[in-house]
Amino acid sequence: MALLRPVFLRSIWRSVQRGGGGKAPIIAGHKLLYRCNLECAMCPFWRREDENLLTVEEEIRMMDSLVRAGVSFLGFEGGEPLLRRDLPEILAESHRRFHTSVVTNGWLLRNRIDDIAPYLDLLFVSLDGIGELHDRLRGIPRSFEKAVEGIRAARGRVPVAISSTITSENMDDAEKIVTLAQRLGVRVTFQVAYNYSTAGSLAPAGQHLKQTLERLLVLKEQGAPIIESREYFASVINSWFRGVPWRCKPWLTMNVDPQGRIVLPCYTLREYGGSEYVWDVDIRQLWNTFNWAPYEGCNKCALACYLEPSLFTWTNPTMIRERIIDPIVAYIDSSVTPELPAT
Repeated sequence: MALLRPVFLRSIWRSVQRGGGGKAPIIAGHKLLYRCNLECAMCPFWRREDENLLTVEEEIRMMDSLVRAGVSFLGFEGGEPLLRRDLPEILAESHRRFHTSVVTNGWLLRNRIDDIAPYLDLLFVSLDGIGELHDRLRGIPRSFEKAVEGIRAARGRVPVAISSTITSENMDDAEKIVTLAQRLGVRVTFQVAYNYSTAGSLAPAGQHLKQTLERLLVLKEQGAPIIESREYFASVINSWFRGVPWRCKPWLTMNVDPQGRIVLPCYTLREYGGSEYVWDVDIRQLWNTFNWAPYEGCNKCALACYLEPSLFTWTNPTMIRERIIDPIVAYIDSSVTPELPAT
């Protein structure tokens, strides 16, 4: 048994305190850099040149701005965050303030898990297919081997989830990814690829995608360790295939680029192009004067970091259990699920 970490309870309390006090971000995502050691076909970010990256002191300045805005959850991504030597220092500062997560491709994870595990509440390892398919989508041989190796090294040190992007080339592997997650004793999250202007056009579509999402929904209902809620899958299916849109609330999630600039209105429509520096503005004031209305009916992406907060309601017992109670139970019971033998 592990004690429930105070930062998690503080995050939940910060979310509750916001109540009806106007628009404010709950979740923040921050790209630490664009540089990556892989070359994913569907990703535009590794193709970009990094400007001067934030120092640890500047990262702290950015975090303090997020605290004042009311952010509870901070996720670090890239590029590949583990390429930054100062990552443990950055995560330590984040962990004092937020529920903290990192997304990694896993290549460097086995060698760096000791440095970062004490400061993580959740670790995502990207896997987009089994074996050679993952290697092909990620552009570098042995990527699948290294990701699984990293998961095995990290589980038991920190809660781990596979992060899988559904593309036009890997829909048939989605259920195999769920099976792999079950065998490794970790959870899994799915995102649907978005066609960025400077990356490969691999966004899935049509009946094949619908069938894939419907199958994942069935697996979720059967108890598979899929992080997304049942409402998530139902909402995407209803919007994209039945003409029943969800109301996006992009103000609940904010993104900060590697230079500390705020990305508005969202991750996808601006393709992570930042504008004003986060420490130069009153985020609460900006959030309540920005015109969000044109984006509430967008429905162009299915990023869970936007869709799940948009769907959440305190009147839905299922979502309260999946988003509040289950994570608390996961912290209290930190025992490791043993790896199942391959079949």
